[in-house]
Amino acid sequence: MGPNEDLVEALDQAAGHLGFRRALVRSGLGSLIDATFVGAEGKPRRIEGPAVELLSLSGEISLEENGVEPAGVSGVVGDPTGAIWAGRFVRGLNPVCITIEAVLEELLPAPEEDWRRPF
Repeated sequence: MGPNEDLVEALDQAAGHLGFRRALVRSGLGSLIDATFVGAEGKPRRIEGPAVELLSLSGEISLEENGVEPAGVSGVVGDPTGAIWAGRFVRGLNPVCITIEAVLEELLPAPEEDWRRPF
């Protein structure tokens, strides 16, 4: 992901580019200009930059059209003062500062057969 791209939207685009319909976000690091997320209190919180460091990233992406709702993308960030914040990122409000590297894992549908049956 590059400068000014939204974190969550860029993860969706990366999954689509790889041909993933559903994916787990396993990890990530980099920097955001500002960060906006919903924390434990359930309210959006904006963390002002000029550079907010992304320390941890996890979650689920769904590009399926059958109504499957993703769990969302959550993370831990450090603000310019060194304070640490965590929550679920709000789509469209987390612009990448320089770059973000992320690891995505494709979620595949379960096989039709029951793998527990004896041979």
